[in-house]
Amino acid sequence: MIKVEKLSHSFFVGKKNNRQEVSVLKDINLEVGKGEIVSIIGRSGSGKSTLLNLMSGYIKPTEGDIFIAGERVTDYKESVWAEFRSDHLGFIFQSFQLIPSMTAYQNIELPLVMKGVPEKERESRVNAMLDKVGLNEFREHYPSELSGGQQQRVSVARALIVQPPIILADEPTGSLDQETEKELLGFIQELNKEENITFVIITHDEEVARMADRTIRLEDGRLAADREVAAR
Repeated sequence: MIKVEKLSHSFFVGKKNNRQEVSVLKDINLEVGKGEIVSIIGRSGSGKSTLLNLMSGYIKPTEGDIFIAGERVTDYKESVWAEFRSDHLGFIFQSFQLIPSMTAYQNIELPLVMKGVPEKERESRVNAMLDKVGLNEFREHYPSELSGGQQQRVSVARALIVQPPIILADEPTGSLDQETEKELLGFIQELNKEENITFVIITHDEEVARMADRTIRLEDGRLAADREVAAR
């Protein structure tokens, strides 16, 4: 589902006449298969978030290629990327990124509104998703009225509502307590098994890494290890 080839990325710091190039990622090669759960681990500054942003199309690589669902997306313009993201990618964030003035229902519905899905179809899909994530009774609650775990479930539901084949998650358990984290990881495994959704998860958490099928470790911008995790 995802393939990166000889991927490198740098940025520049300093003023125009004294600019310095800072290398963030160096010659990364990796593949993520359909239905895999892959965790990407490493110290702060190792390049994890940069790699996720490259896969998301929010930044363009300095060198190398990115393929998603068989398409070379490296040179897509932002307008093309935006449409591609809406069809192929869902996102889960540590900070949830819910809209505080919208209810749980409205937050989940928003991607369908943006895609122009008719109201009756939106209602049917959102209701089914609320049941799936166990939040039907909280449908009219605003984010401030939900626990951290409930907010993250709304975030997951919003990511899933357009039925993307790939979910990219950036520290999805970072704001959760241990018990809520365990519930969320179980839910991710359930979705992976039932829907064959591919997950790429950036994490510092060894518990998350153990839940994955594979763990990729980055060190100083390089791929230091790519190993299968023992059967779950």
